[in-house]
Amino acid sequence: MSYRDVMISSLTSAALLLFLLVVDAEAAQIWDDELKRYLTPQELAREEVLLTIDEAAKLMFPDSDQIRRDVLTLTPEKKALIQTRIGWKFPETSFEVFIGESKGKTDGYAITQNTVGKHKHMTYMVGVDQEGEVFNVELLVYRESRGIEVGTKRFNYQYEGRDLSDPIRINRDIINISGATMSVRSMSAGVKRALVLVDEFYLKPLGLGYEADQANREHQGFWTAIFGN
Repeated sequence: MSYRDVMISSLTSAALLLFLLVVDAEAAQIWDDELKRYLTPQELAREEVLLTIDEAAKLMFPDSDQIRRDVLTLTPEKKALIQTRIGWKFPETSFEVFIGESKGKTDGYAITQNTVGKHKHMTYMVGVDQEGEVFNVELLVYRESRGIEVGTKRFNYQYEGRDLSDPIRINRDIINISGATMSVRSMSAGVKRALVLVDEFYLKPLGLGYEADQANREHQGFWTAIFGN
């Protein structure tokens, strides 16, 4: 091989290496359509811890005699059923649950949720009572550059009292946060998943939950139609 061929080969290899480095650098960056720029390393590394899991559990059940920890493990069949009920797929196969109890009775269930916001996932806890209604939402860790307002009581009180009969639609049932639509959508989806998980694993086995409530309403509606109020 001539000196010229060696130089050409070396230059080609160097150009290829430079190209790969540029591609890798761009792949490591995340483009934000709203900001019209790549996120900075500081924004990508952001992780604001608002509450630990234990602190959030105590906020969920401040008056309970004890708080018991449980782990839900989903079989492929159970996972498929839950995904069908909520209308979207998720990677998790297990969920951590805290159960508040007082004098032998269950006060409610609080499920730790991890759902992707705009670019990264956020961690929060959703409390559901024995009636199948949301009674509290607490944000634990937020990792996005914008939208941490989803952790404020002014925002998440909107979920309180919601049950599986509520669609939880953004800008209709839930007021959106400007610049944080994906985080709001993500939290709303997680709230719906928590409601379904509690319904499937805890309420339905007790003869309670959404299906039992719907059957009761249909039964009452039938007799009301015959005899009136």
